[in-house]
Amino acid sequence: MTKNLLLRDEFIERIRISEKVLTEWEASKIIKPSGTTEDKVPYYTPELVEYCGNVKKFIDMGYGLEEIRTILKKVGPPKVAAENGNSGNFKNHLTIGGLAERVNVSPRTIKHWEDEGIIEPDMRSEGGFRLYSGVYVYLCNLVKDLQLFGYTLKQIKMISDYFRTFLAMDKDIETYSIEVTEEKLDAMLSEIEVLNDKMALLKGGIQRWEDLIGKKKKEINNLKKKNQKRGKEKNGGKSE
Repeated sequence: MTKNLLLRDEFIERIRISEKVLTEWEASKIIKPSGTTEDKVPYYTPELVEYCGNVKKFIDMGYGLEEIRTILKKVGPPKVAAENGNSGNFKNHLTIGGLAERVNVSPRTIKHWEDEGIIEPDMRSEGGFRLYSGVYVYLCNLVKDLQLFGYTLKQIKMISDYFRTFLAMDKDIETYSIEVTEEKLDAMLSEIEVLNDKMALLKGGIQRWEDLIGKKKKEINNLKKKNQKRGKEKNGGKSE
């Protein structure tokens, strides 16, 4: 789990400047974020920390922002993370708040699911902020679906473990012995059958409610018409 990045607040704390100063540096094109997450949170690579240290030194020497930009332009930008074997591309990742918003739950719920071992972040920033790949939007919606099916978090954790086990075996069939692999695959198939049965019951219930709602909606509208007609008759056929 990489920690080779800093979110904006972490970066400001690391280089010991204010939000206002960093905004001024970015407006003067002295520095720019390494990128942004999918929910538009800027992030910075550690290489930019040293780079900003040089900016501060030039300021202490009395140089203005425009002069510093000219000097650093000749020196060149700091080496990007890709040159050190890490692409540093997190634009398809979400912060915990961004993920929670996309899934329509609270950040506290995402954290609780993580504490239960149901999900885990793809990475953390140097300050410990969680980042999740876009696939977690789909996975978290599946968790919500399972809760609708009546699954407890403990049962959902078991299913998420099955997923991780399957992915490990799919990647390398030699992960477990032949006997253990067969046992785990049988357990997965058994759980799939249980889920199929629950889905069949849910579909049956949904169909019954759709029929009932459709019927009652017509009956309620008919009663409304009768009530409106009764009102007109009471007022001598005149509308109020």
